[in-house]
Amino acid sequence: MALLPDITAFYGAGDEAGRLVSGRTIGTVELVRTRELLRPCLPPPPASVLDVGGGPGVHARWLTDGGYRVLVVDPVEGHVRQAREQGLAASVGDARQLAQEDGSFDAVLMLGPLYHLPDEEGRARAWREAHRVVRPGGLVAAAALNRYAKLMGLDSSRALEIARTGLRVRGDGPTTYYHDPSELRAEARRAGLDDLAVHGVHGPSYEALRAEERRTGKRDLGPRALETALAAARFADGRPELVVSSPHLLAVARRPRTPGRAALP
Repeated sequence: MALLPDITAFYGAGDEAGRLVSGRTIGTVELVRTRELLRPCLPPPPASVLDVGGGPGVHARWLTDGGYRVLVVDPVEGHVRQAREQGLAASVGDARQLAQEDGSFDAVLMLGPLYHLPDEEGRARAWREAHRVVRPGGLVAAAALNRYAKLMGLDSSRALEIARTGLRVRGDGPTTYYHDPSELRAEARRAGLDDLAVHGVHGPSYEALRAEERRTGKRDLGPRALETALAAARFADGRPELVVSSPHLLAVARRPRTPGRAALP
């Protein structure tokens, strides 16, 4: 299996780690919120975590520092090399066809693959593989982009197209897929996962932060903007009707402990 060429080219030349840890307020919100949503769901260390599409290891780093045994799997060789340079265990692999054994991890993270699998079958394969390699009762957490959030901004000429189709074919970056929140839930359930919740990561302040970046010319908007955005995200996350306000979604589910409805072929 191969990723679309524009995806491999984009990530091969870019700085994926910098998106979250460069000090940009938007990236800090995503990083903080992802961690605080995952922490209460993860088993205690030294549990094993498979970080599928883990890039250069931003999430794997804090998990490893917290005592978890983490393996990063990513399709971009440059990302794997960056992760290894930090002392992380990492290997080249594809979310749709993992090399790991059945039930071999306590938790599986997919915090990137679903963005760039525009075909339904590709996403279904990734979900089924996550279900396969996690132990019964284990956590599967997957990030997705929300197709409706761009309607809240004023600078995206493609917002309506994305809202209608979920697909963006870009000239300045990789082909990107955007989920309807109900579609994200349905994909997880079809893979045989249960105990499902979908969270908004950034919350409703994303477009306001971007507008403030443009107004001030700054990427770090200061502690007040950060805390305001985090408070809004936490408030919205407790209200399901506000999930559509967040551009980033996080689905958290589990493989059933006892055999039940099997994942669909």
